[in-house]
Amino acid sequence: MNQTPSNNPPQPPAKKVKADGGLLRSSGVVSLFTMLSRVLGLARDIIFARVIGAEALADVFFVAFKIPNFFRRLFAEGAFAQAFVPVLGEYRQNGSQAALKELINRVFGTLGMALLLLTLVIVIASPFFAALFAPKWYLNDPFKFNATAEMLRITFPYLLFISMTGVAGGILNSYDRFAVPAFTPVLLNMSLIAAALIAAPWFDQPTYALAWGVFAAGAIQFCFQLPFLARIHMLPVPVVDWHHPGVKKILKLMGPAIFGVSVSQINLMLDTMLATFLPTGSVSWLYYSDRLSELPLGVFAVAIATVILPNLSRHHAASSVEAYSQTLDWALRMVLLIAIPAAAALMLLAEPILATLFLYGEVMTPRDMSMATLSLRAYSLGLVAFMLIKVLAPGFFARQDMRTPVRIGVIAMVSNMALNLILVIPLHFYWQVGHVGLALATSLSAFLNALLLFLALRSKAIYLPGTAWMHFMVTLLLAVTLMVVTLVWLGGQFDAFDASLWQQLDWWQRSSSVACICLGGFAVYMAILGVGGMRLSDLKGPAKATTSGD
Repeated sequence: MNQTPSNNPPQPPAKKVKADGGLLRSSGVVSLFTMLSRVLGLARDIIFARVIGAEALADVFFVAFKIPNFFRRLFAEGAFAQAFVPVLGEYRQNGSQAALKELINRVFGTLGMALLLLTLVIVIASPFFAALFAPKWYLNDPFKFNATAEMLRITFPYLLFISMTGVAGGILNSYDRFAVPAFTPVLLNMSLIAAALIAAPWFDQPTYALAWGVFAAGAIQFCFQLPFLARIHMLPVPVVDWHHPGVKKILKLMGPAIFGVSVSQINLMLDTMLATFLPTGSVSWLYYSDRLSELPLGVFAVAIATVILPNLSRHHAASSVEAYSQTLDWALRMVLLIAIPAAAALMLLAEPILATLFLYGEVMTPRDMSMATLSLRAYSLGLVAFMLIKVLAPGFFARQDMRTPVRIGVIAMVSNMALNLILVIPLHFYWQVGHVGLALATSLSAFLNALLLFLALRSKAIYLPGTAWMHFMVTLLLAVTLMVVTLVWLGGQFDAFDASLWQQLDWWQRSSSVACICLGGFAVYMAILGVGGMRLSDLKGPAKATTSGD
């Protein structure tokens, strides 16, 4: 007979814990490993730029990789994580160890079977999905279309492996073992770098080596986490059971969550589809600029969201309304401290950074860099909103409220499509930069999404802003303003804004110049924050919830 939390005797209330910086330390650990992953990701993209550039098969690979990656973010990082972690926290708070293990076994088996069937369907019907995600190629470019269908058969099984990795990561995060799930993506970048440098020369078309690298990376990441689950005695024994109460609850929550937390990902995939109608190189320009804009998003916003979700879930289970709001307040401050200066720096230094990373040899051209620069600036406009969404959405998911973010997500997605039509058509026909319209539409719709999420949290009294926000924002904006002035001055000293001079520099000259400019701006930013009265102790999170069984 299945055990649910309500079948167990009452548990003593969770003990209150003083704020000890646990959230900050946990976020720091996740950020550290995520930073390592993102640095390797940049190295991977630099290698990609040299191996495949922005030519036709590069566009094909990025589409074939984005399709399973899109579903990964829905299952592993989006809908599944936001539905599974709160239910898991509820079982930990109110249930027995046996009920918790039973839930994990059945979730693992049921989700695994569903993903296996989905993978088989898409592998068999890959031409249909290639036509769905790249309709222009299906109609007018048989070479790209056939290559996409063939490459999708290789890359899509990655979804199965990485989604099950997401299950394992959700379990580990719920036990505050944040380091292992944060380190796991490093293995993806290592696999793809190895595929590009070692395997690619053995293939007639190097892009196919990268596709097999994606496949191998999924299997490696999944196997890597299993020993760590065994250490906490939570290694799953898969059981397919669609009728288990916990499984049914997670599935019920997952549907709305797909739209709620992953709207930005859906928008990016729609952008990719539309980009296939634009000139060759558009998909690659968007890919390289999106990768750079995602660096602060992945390193910091995802890290903070990863840490606060299990804490919010435990606060909700313990009916600790004040601690719940304080956790959200801390997360918002942390995101703004990073997002606003990062967006300003990316906007200002887009071209020198892209040229430093990718403009070498004959594969990537100055035109490619100028086009990617425009889309990076458009994405950087929405960086603050992208990062805010990552911490605002868990405010609903931890309460198992999926309807509110779903409604908001649908509004944002419809707005994005409307903005695509409004912006892409004139930008493409008059200035031949239609891809910039895609990036700009994504940024604008993200702001709408973040604003509506924030207003909903306030109207439902889920989030009550803490004290001293006015002082915080004045200090932050002053620090960012002086940082921008410093970046402009230093950029002029290093000729960073003169494209013709900058492109003549060697890689080490570009890299050292960009590093000096960024470090100078960062030093001024931190100094002004310090003068404004901000201290490290101010960044410590509120009380961390504990479960009765801990």
